[in-house]
Amino acid sequence: MHTLIPIESPLFLSGSELDEQPAWAMIFGNRNPLVLEIGCGIGDFVVAMATRHPELNFIALDFYNKGCLKSCKRAERAELTNVRIVRDEARSFIRRCLAPASLQAVFINCPDPWPKRYQRKRRLVNQEFISFLEPYLQPGAILHFATDFDDYGIDVANLLRRQPGFENLLAPDHWRHDLEGYPRTKYMLKFMAEGKEIYFVQYRRRTAE
Repeated sequence: MHTLIPIESPLFLSGSELDEQPAWAMIFGNRNPLVLEIGCGIGDFVVAMATRHPELNFIALDFYNKGCLKSCKRAERAELTNVRIVRDEARSFIRRCLAPASLQAVFINCPDPWPKRYQRKRRLVNQEFISFLEPYLQPGAILHFATDFDDYGIDVANLLRRQPGFENLLAPDHWRHDLEGYPRTKYMLKFMAEGKEIYFVQYRRRTAE
């Protein structure tokens, strides 16, 4: 069993040590809207976004300790105070630590595609996950999904198209291969250098009529 590298950063939170429904306003020191990134990798995307949007509080979630450590170091170098890196599993964290309608946006960039057909039931974003996530999005909140894996991008685009609670921000396109102003992660740039295309899918939770 691997020993986890201790993370001493003031920006780091261990999901297992967080109280249920923690007071995010106290953790961040303000009541700015919350944004969640699921699978922050090495932190390049969340640091870019948090730098651009100091008016938002970013929770960057990842299960891998080494990625959390790198993300903390990157956020500290950028002298950001509006980022917290959390090591936890996505569903468990959301269920325990977020209130309904508390998120202004969710970003999911290049999650594990589980490419073999028999593995696809392990993919994070599916019908069950969208139904689970929807109540945590405030009306008008935006769900961003990006993948380099063709059939994952098409599947998620088609899945969200059938959700009555969401509207497509890229219409009439179901997805796009380029999204102006969207930070590219290290992994996206690697895939693009290999000639792969990124599938960007972007939906908004509908507001009440």
